[in-house]
Amino acid sequence: MSEFQIYPAIDLRGGKCVRLFQGDYCQETVYADSPVEMAKSFVEAGAKWIHMVDLDGAKDGSRINDQVVIEAAKLDANIQVGGGIRSREDINHYLSNGVARVIIGSLAVREPELVASFIEEFGAERIVIGIDAKDGMAATEGWIETSHKPAPEVAAYFASKGAKHFIYTDISTDGTLAGPNIEANRKLVADDHSQVIVSGGIGTLDDVKRVKQAAADSPIAGLIIGKALYENRFTLKEALTC
Repeated sequence: MSEFQIYPAIDLRGGKCVRLFQGDYCQETVYADSPVEMAKSFVEAGAKWIHMVDLDGAKDGSRINDQVVIEAAKLDANIQVGGGIRSREDINHYLSNGVARVIIGSLAVREPELVASFIEEFGAERIVIGIDAKDGMAATEGWIETSHKPAPEVAAYFASKGAKHFIYTDISTDGTLAGPNIEANRKLVADDHSQVIVSGGIGTLDDVKRVKQAAADSPIAGLIIGKALYENRFTLKEALTC
């Protein structure tokens, strides 16, 4: 079993570090003017990975805050990035500029065969399938649109194509601090080689502990934490060591 990883989250909008409530672009809180400085603080606290999302890119379908991400990739931590990644060129742009992994979400729902070819071309360690769900159905375009594809169905397809890393976000919990949907993450994939990163709802250290405990007998292998860190519910160091 791989080492459980905690991914502090940096969401980018207008070049700043923000958080949205349940993915609503009208409910935004700005937490820092410099995402790179925020990333540095996470590295200093012990982060091995940092999760970055280009919210402008996710909404508009193109890379917008990519230079901020590339600058963060120069730090002593691995960066995984999502948002606005729609093509082979987008993937190559990030991976050739120091980013460790790219997250593909909307395109995975709309053009699964194309994304399966990316897994084969770039490798399962470099491509993360991001599945954001509303009422169990995969959402796209920065969570604005909801498909008719159940999240486990999307995951099963990509697992069969060799995908190893999945991020599951329950949109109803994201930014709420109300606790994660652990059961949905447990059920996302059924095969042995896939790993699921939990995203959304973390509000307390007890939430972190519950996810770590669930990882002992499930595909869960990591946890993304955003708002709880920015609102000082606990520190990253506490999360890493609890």
